[in-house]
Amino acid sequence: MSEQRTSIHGQWTNRTVFILAATGSAVGLGNIWKFPYITGENGGGTFVIVYLLCIALIGLPIMMAEIMLGRRGKQSPINTMIALAKDENRNPHWMWLGWMGVVAGFLILSYYSVIAGWAMSYVFRTGGGMFIGVTADGANRIFTDLVSDPERLLAWHSIFMVMTMIVVARGVKNGLEKAVTLLMPLLFGLLLLIVIYSMTTGYFMDGVRFLFTPGSIDGKGILIAMGHAFFTLSLGMGAIMVYGSYLSEDHSIVQASILIALADTVVALLAGLAIFPIVFANGLEPGAGPGLIFQTLPIAFGHMEGGTLLGVLFFTLLMFAAWTSAISLIEPAVAYLVENKGFNRIYASVWIGGLTWFVGLGTVFSFNIWADKTLSIPFLFEDLTFFDTLDYLTANIMLPLGGLFIAIFAAWVMSERSAKEELATYPKVYSVWRFLVRYITPVAVIVVFLKAVGAI
Repeated sequence: MSEQRTSIHGQWTNRTVFILAATGSAVGLGNIWKFPYITGENGGGTFVIVYLLCIALIGLPIMMAEIMLGRRGKQSPINTMIALAKDENRNPHWMWLGWMGVVAGFLILSYYSVIAGWAMSYVFRTGGGMFIGVTADGANRIFTDLVSDPERLLAWHSIFMVMTMIVVARGVKNGLEKAVTLLMPLLFGLLLLIVIYSMTTGYFMDGVRFLFTPGSIDGKGILIAMGHAFFTLSLGMGAIMVYGSYLSEDHSIVQASILIALADTVVALLAGLAIFPIVFANGLEPGAGPGLIFQTLPIAFGHMEGGTLLGVLFFTLLMFAAWTSAISLIEPAVAYLVENKGFNRIYASVWIGGLTWFVGLGTVFSFNIWADKTLSIPFLFEDLTFFDTLDYLTANIMLPLGGLFIAIFAAWVMSERSAKEELATYPKVYSVWRFLVRYITPVAVIVVFLKAVGAI
């Protein structure tokens, strides 16, 4: 039983540290890079309302389930699922759920690191005055020059992976815990500074109205909101499960999950409040798509008073958000090697980090020397680059399936007695959670999955 297990990796000092760590895992490029532009593309206020409902109905129940499994198993996701299946006298093949999460996190980090390298590069490009007075063509050319240069991308990718490996190698208390207790307050502080600046643009209320005034939304927008609500909380990739394994039994999973979901959502909304007033003040297009961060905002930073400093702060914020997510993505695989192969954390971190770095070369080359080399899988996708293939397989297949099977295991495979031992501090909340995770959440995740693979 879980109460007889202890994690060999240690545990979080207190609940606040766990919430900071899990929020750091959840808060990443998706909140600051993706959420503003998909809001812009899908009409603003109504999209935000649908997104918040989906967080409550999809994201939060699965997060509670994933933390519960992690804390009960007290090991890496693979060994946790083996142990829990044994506890419940179930088929040991449930370990493949753990494997899928570990592999998904590994693959995501391999390309996440390359995109994080873009943010690191832009800290120095902005600080060096490269965007002062830049035109739209100029900003596009600067971005194109970066991604078309494999040596430069490789250098930033390598630096970011080394930063990630150093933190994870130091362990739970000296590495993960110290990093998140420093980086997360800095991240919130930087974001608030940019929001305060946005209040001075004269267009802050335009940003507020854009984010919170209900408008029209179509079926596609609803599906995008459902998908983002699931992905933004780092679910299905082993990160939240392994972080949950370091959580003491004294702390409420329900309270922690709600606080993490709230913090993650607040960061996404603050990012919108930081970005859209700047976009409107400079006559830019709020639905500019993925290029909003790297090709549109630099134009604004290059033409505003104090824009160089603001731009440096913004891309530093983006880098910190990526870093806190990256250490959670590599942790499940490192924990597995420590548990099963007898590696110490330094060796395990170097081994996994090096392998991740190597796979990341495919993403580096996808934007330049391999740009014309594509892959196809019948009935799923065709003519995707290496980077696009990894992104498709993880975001559209592995993570939704991981979340679905987490919900199934927690609600249908694990005994109600076991689930109550972990979650029943609030009986009414437990009843709502069990209903959602049994009936509503799996259906919603299946819809997200079918939409992602083009079946609907």
